[in-house]
Amino acid sequence: MIIDGKAIAKNILMDVANQVLALPRVPRLTVFTCAPNFETEKFLTLKQKRAKQVGITVTLVTLDSQSTTETVVAAIQAAIPQTDGVIVQLPFPPQVDTAVVLSAVPASHDVDALRYSGEETEILPPVVGAIDAIAKHHDVDFTGKSVVVVGQGRLVGQPAALYANSKGGIVTILEKGSENTVAALAAADILILGAGVPGLVTAQMVKPGVVVFDAGTSEEGGVLVGDAAVEVAEKALLFTPVPGGIGPITISILLRNLLHLQARQ
Repeated sequence: MIIDGKAIAKNILMDVANQVLALPRVPRLTVFTCAPNFETEKFLTLKQKRAKQVGITVTLVTLDSQSTTETVVAAIQAAIPQTDGVIVQLPFPPQVDTAVVLSAVPASHDVDALRYSGEETEILPPVVGAIDAIAKHHDVDFTGKSVVVVGQGRLVGQPAALYANSKGGIVTILEKGSENTVAALAAADILILGAGVPGLVTAQMVKPGVVVFDAGTSEEGGVLVGDAAVEVAEKALLFTPVPGGIGPITISILLRNLLHLQARQ
């Protein structure tokens, strides 16, 4: 079954919009970007569009491509008093220390839940929130299952592995150069992809009935594509396409997180 991420996202966004209507003040979100690439531009446009639909004010701060770590941190710190939540839209240019920049976002404004460690919480990293929403909607049980996470990025691989482990999955993390890649992929009951390599996983690599959460996005021929080749869907029990799968849900989770942060503040 191919998952309709747009439908799941629509339900979450409707709930967010109803909550916004009941608030005494419009929630404010500030997004920082620097030299955005093709994929980043796509996500920024969607985030702004969805936020407007539910009544959330978004301020997009586009920093100069020559910005330093210090100037980015200063810009974030200056924005904190005027906003309810902050997103640092990665990637940033190589001269910017990403870890330092992300740590400059206080927990009170951390819409991406960068400090997530696998705990039960209402504010989940967007990709984790999307996986959780799909899993609940389709009764996916992680307990005792072989869960293979491809990639160790701070926005997909790391939090997804923590989440799967917290749900009782037997987690294997693969990255470039891992020796057990072929065997691990072949044995996976649940596959979470976040490498950002087009068509990295083919149908021949996975077993029938695998559940595939494809959160890897990259550009190929002017379109967004995932880490899984489209033929994988024919063998999968559940399959999230790119675009239209996890991506739309992550945006709805971000906006829901913003409301939780505003309430806490």
